[in-house]
Amino acid sequence: MTAIQPLANKNIWQQQAEKYLIEENYSAAASLYEQAIEIEPDIKSHYWNLGLMLLLQGQETEAQMTWFMALSDTDEMYTADLLEVLLTEAKRRATINDYQVAWAIRQHIKEIDPENINNLLHIVKLAILLNNFSDDITNLLEAITILLPIQIDSCDTDLLLNVIVNLLIYTPKEDALLTFFEACLKYFPEPFNIIDTAMLEIINIAFFKQMPELASRFGELCLQRVPNHRGVIIQLSYFYQNAQKYLQGIETAKLYYELATTASEKVCAYSIILRGLMTSGSYWEEVCTSLQQQVLLAKQVIKENPDNLEKVTAARLFNSLFFLPYIYDDPKNNHWFQHRISSLCQANIIQHHSEMSTRQNELLASRKKNINKNKKALNIGYISHCLKRHSVGWLCRWLFQHHDPEKFKIHSYFIFDSEIVEQFTKKYFINKSEKFHKFGLRDYGIWDQIQSDEIDILVDLDSITLDHSCELMSIKSAPIQVTWLGWDASGLPSIDYFIADPYVLPESAQDYYSETIWRLPQTYIAVDGFEVDVPNLRREHLDIPSDAIVYFMTQKGYKRHQEHLQLQLKIIGEVPNSYLLIKGDADLESSKEFFECMAEEEGVDFSRLRFLPGAPTEAIHRANLAIADVVLDTYPYNGATTTLETLWMCIPVVTRVGQQFAARNSYTMMINAGITEGIAWTEDEYVEWGVRLGKDEKLRQQISWKLRQSRHTAPLWNAKQFTRDMEKAYEQMWQRYVDG
Repeated sequence: MTAIQPLANKNIWQQQAEKYLIEENYSAAASLYEQAIEIEPDIKSHYWNLGLMLLLQGQETEAQMTWFMALSDTDEMYTADLLEVLLTEAKRRATINDYQVAWAIRQHIKEIDPENINNLLHIVKLAILLNNFSDDITNLLEAITILLPIQIDSCDTDLLLNVIVNLLIYTPKEDALLTFFEACLKYFPEPFNIIDTAMLEIINIAFFKQMPELASRFGELCLQRVPNHRGVIIQLSYFYQNAQKYLQGIETAKLYYELATTASEKVCAYSIILRGLMTSGSYWEEVCTSLQQQVLLAKQVIKENPDNLEKVTAARLFNSLFFLPYIYDDPKNNHWFQHRISSLCQANIIQHHSEMSTRQNELLASRKKNINKNKKALNIGYISHCLKRHSVGWLCRWLFQHHDPEKFKIHSYFIFDSEIVEQFTKKYFINKSEKFHKFGLRDYGIWDQIQSDEIDILVDLDSITLDHSCELMSIKSAPIQVTWLGWDASGLPSIDYFIADPYVLPESAQDYYSETIWRLPQTYIAVDGFEVDVPNLRREHLDIPSDAIVYFMTQKGYKRHQEHLQLQLKIIGEVPNSYLLIKGDADLESSKEFFECMAEEEGVDFSRLRFLPGAPTEAIHRANLAIADVVLDTYPYNGATTTLETLWMCIPVVTRVGQQFAARNSYTMMINAGITEGIAWTEDEYVEWGVRLGKDEKLRQQISWKLRQSRHTAPLWNAKQFTRDMEKAYEQMWQRYVDG
C-alpha cells in the first residue's frame, strides 16, 4: 500500500478509509489508520478508528488495548470522542439492519460508559430485534430502572417508548419488565404518552396472546399512575373478566360508569358491567335491572342523536346492546334499538373519517360507472378477527375449502395484532386465499387494500362481536357488503344483505331487519365434520353410576337464563337417577351457589349437579360430549357451534325455538340434520322432550342412528353443496348490482 501523507492529503486518505469501511474492507482501513498513527501519534481519533476496525474484524482484545493505550493519559474529552466514533458506527449499522454488529459495538460502549441510559435502551432494542433474550435483558432492565430517576431528562423519550412497546410485544413475561414499566410510569414526565402507547400492546397481550392475568398487572400499574384514566379502566375490566376475576371486573366496570359523563358513555359502561355479570353466570337479578337501565339510557341516546361523539365512544357504542338477545327473545324491539344505535355510530364514524369516506364513495362510483358486466370471476372478501381457532373459524373454513377458484377469488382480511399466526390459520385461510392480509386493531389501511383488491362482495363474519369490525364496515369499501355467520345482523346502514335460511328466521323477519335478508335454500351453515380426540372425561371420574341418565349443558355464563335453567332442573327432577353436567366459562363458586338455590326451589338434590372445567383442546371437548345421553340447549340464546358439535357426535338435543336468530340456531341445524325429535316451541314442550328423551332409551338410540346416517345425506354435513349455494347467492347479488 502506498504510504500516506497525512497533512497534505488528509481528506483523501480519510475518505479512502471511510470507503473501505463501507465496503467492509476493514483490514485495508486499519492499515491506513496504523500509518496515520505512525505519522501523527498524538491524534487520538486515529486510535479510536483503528480500534473500531479491529473490532469489526473480530479482534476485540486488540481493539480494547488500542483504545485504552490512548486513553491512559487523557481526560474525559477524549473518552467522549471515542464514544462518538462508536455511536456513529452503531447508528449506521442499525440503519442498514446490521443489528448484530450494532449490538456488539454498543456492548463496548457499555463497557466504557456503563451509565449511558440511551445506549442501554438501544442494546435492549437490538436484543429484541435479534431475538436474543438472554439473562442480559433482565440485567439491562434492572440497570435502566435504577438510572431512570437520575437520567430521565437526558433519556430519549421516543426510544424509551419504542423499547416499552417492543418489550410488551416480544417479552411480556419477563419478570423485570413489570418493575421497569412501573419506573417508566413513575418518572416519565408525561405518563399519558406511555399509557396510550403501551395499552394497545397490553390489549394484545390480553386478547391475542391470551394472557389477561398478565395484562391486568400492567393495567393496574397504569391505573395507579393515572387513577381516573377511563380507557385503562375499561380495558382493565375486560382483563379481569377474561382472567376469571369476575368480581374485580364488575367493580372496575362500575367505576367506569361513575366516571362517565354522557348518556352514550353510560350505555357503554353498562355493556361492560353486563359482560361481567353475565360472564360470571350468577347475578341474574342484577343483570335484568342493569339491562333495563341500559335500555332507558339507549332510548335517551337515540332521542338525542349526538353527532359529535368521540371516535372511541362511537366505536364502543356499536356493540353496547350486545346482551339484549341473551335476555329477551324480542327481535322486533331488539333490532329497532340495534339499527338506530348502529346508524348513529356509523354517522359519527364517517365524520371522523370524512376524507376516507369521500374517497371510498368516489372510487365505488367510478367502479360502478366502469363496471365489467362480463366478469369471469368475482372477488370475494372475508373480513374477521376469527380466522383462527375460534367458533367462526371452525365453521367458515369449509367455505374457503370448497370455493371454486376459477369463479371466485378469495381475499381474506384478518384483524389480528399478534405477530405469530397459528397453523390453523395458515392451513385453512392463508393457503386457501388468493390474497391474505393481516391488519392490527388500529390499522385503517384495510379500506384502501379492499379497494386495491377490487373486492366485489365484502363479507363481514364478525357483526357486532368486534367494535373495530363495525367501524370498518361503516365506510363502504366494496359495492356489496354482507353479514354472515358471526352473529345476528349488525343493523349498519352500510350492510346490504344478511344471509339466513328458511328456518333460522321467521317469515316476518324482513319487517324489522334493516338489511335485506338473503335466504339460502336449505341451511345458512354446513360443515364437513369436526376433529375428535380421545375423551378425558368419564363417569367414574365424576362419581356418576354407569346406568345413570346424563344431561349436559355446555354454554358460557352469558347464555344462562335463570327461567330457562329452571326448566332444565325440572327435567332432572322428573327423571330418576339423572344428573346434569354444567360446563362453560363462569365463576365456579358463585355458579354453584346460584344453581343450589334454584335446585332447592325445584326440589332437586344439588348433589346431582356436576360442574366441569374446560377441556384442554376443542377436539377433546367434542370427545367428552359422548358422556352425555342428552344435551339440553339454552334459550333465548341457543348454542350454535356447540349444537353442531353435539349433532356431529350423534347425541340427542333438546332445544326451545324462539323468534330471534339466536333462538333458532339449533332449530335450523336439527332440521338440516333430519331431526325433529327434541324441537320444542314452548316451555312445556321443552320439559316434555327433556323428560321423554331421558326415560326412553330406545328413542335416544333411534335419534343417534339417524344422526349417524345423516352424515351421508343431510344438508348440514354437505359443505360443498352449501358452498355452491353461497356462490350462487353471490352471483345473484352481483347481478342485481349490475342491473342497478
